[in-house]
Order: sequence, then C-alpha cells, then structure tokens
Amino acid sequence: MTRKGEDFFVKSAYECVTKIDSCNKSIIFEQLWMSRAFPNVQITAWRVLLDRLPTRLNLSRRGVGVNTSFCALCQKWYESAQHLFLECEVALQVWNWCFRWIGIMFVQHKIPRDHFESFCLVQVNYKQNLVWKGVWAAIVSSIWDQRNRSIFKQDRVDTEEIFHMAQLKTWLWLRYRMKSFSYSFSYWLLNPILCIKSCY
Repeated sequence: MTRKGEDFFVKSAYECVTKIDSCNKSIIFEQLWMSRAFPNVQITAWRVLLDRLPTRLNLSRRGVGVNTSFCALCQKWYESAQHLFLECEVALQVWNWCFRWIGIMFVQHKIPRDHFESFCLVQVNYKQNLVWKGVWAAIVSSIWDQRNRSIFKQDRVDTEEIFHMAQLKTWLWLRYRMKSFSYSFSYWLLNPILCIKSCY
C-alpha cells in the first residue's frame, strides 16, 4: 500500500509481503517453542513447518538416490511433507483419531504451517492452547517415527498406534515439565481438555 502521491514499486510490495510472512513465521515458531514439548519433538515439528525433513521427494530433489519417491506409509503419492503429514490416508486417519479424542470438528488445511496455526481449541486460553500445539508436534513426530520404522524396519502401519504414541509423548512431557499436571495416563486419555485446562 502506498501513500497518496507515492509511486508503486514491485520491490516495496515484495518487501511488505515478505515482512508479513516472516512475522507470521516468527509467531508460529514462538508458539512451537513455547509448547514445552520435548526438544526432539519440537525440532521434528520445526523441520516439518520449514519443509526441511529428508522426505523422499526432498531427497530426490537434492539428487540423493532413492528407490522410490512414493510415500512410505500409503505408497500412493509422492512423499512430500505436505502429503506425508496431512494428505496421506494414514495421516488423515491419525488426525481423525485426534479430533474424535478431543471431541471437535476441524477443517484440515493442506499446508503444514496453516494446519499448525489453526490447530486451536476455543474452550481454552492462549497458554493452554500452547499445550494443544504440543499435541500437534507430538502427532507429526509420531507420524515421522512410523515412516522411518516402515522404511528401515518394515514395520506394519497402524494409525491407532501412531496416535497413541503421540498421546503418550504428550502425557510424558506434561507430567515432567508442568508442575500443575499430576494426572495418570488413563485420565489423560479420558479427559484431555480438563487436563489441558489444569496446566495454567
């Protein structure tokens, strides 16, 4: 946007858009780091948001020899971060497990950053939503772990198990990093919103 009497330049428009985009990125990453999930989970999620994981498509783009570029989980489409974590039928089932568990309807975005940004609960406050963002990080971390087990150990893909691992990861870091959280794993499974509300 230019003020009256100023000329429009493509460069100034680009700088404006870039500034907005970098601002959004910094807010997203701030929320991820403030989620207080375990560092290895946060780093995996951070790499997903930046599209810096060695997915098969990323490897082939960098000239690394891979047997196939197809998704290790579904074998039906190219394994990009977008596909692996959001579009793959396995990932979609995992996210559906999550939304059924918490009892909400959710419009799933196809871009990881948009998906993370919109991953919020209306019935909790900002700090409590940071805990919920940690659940997002745990889910993408568990999907990535399963993908690696499928490739390197020929492990069977089980969507319910992937989600249960995410629940366990989240419960563990809540248990060890949040002083106000003292619930058992079974209570966490049955009453996730009450547990999240108790964190702050």
